[in-house]
Amino acid sequence: MEITKNTIEHIANLSRLDLTEEEKSMLLFDMKQIIAYMDKLKELDTSKVKPTAHVMQINNVFREDKSEPSYPKEKLLANAPLSEGGCFKVPKVVE
Repeated sequence: MEITKNTIEHIANLSRLDLTEEEKSMLLFDMKQIIAYMDKLKELDTSKVKPTAHVMQINNVFREDKSEPSYPKEKLLANAPLSEGGCFKVPKVVE
């Protein structure tokens, strides 16, 4: 994969970043090194490695799904700065 200055500018635009020319040059250099390293890793023979293999054996721990008593709603809302109708009230963040 070829990384160009246009690629860096496109990524910066998508990320809403304003980069200086020096920062773009540094990122271009770093990205080229990362891609070169990934290309080097592609040379490894992974045919005998199972997909999603782990160094340690991993087992799921299952437990019974049962209902347990919870804290009273009044106690949970006691330290809330604002509450309304038994719920936390938060300021509107999306207009």
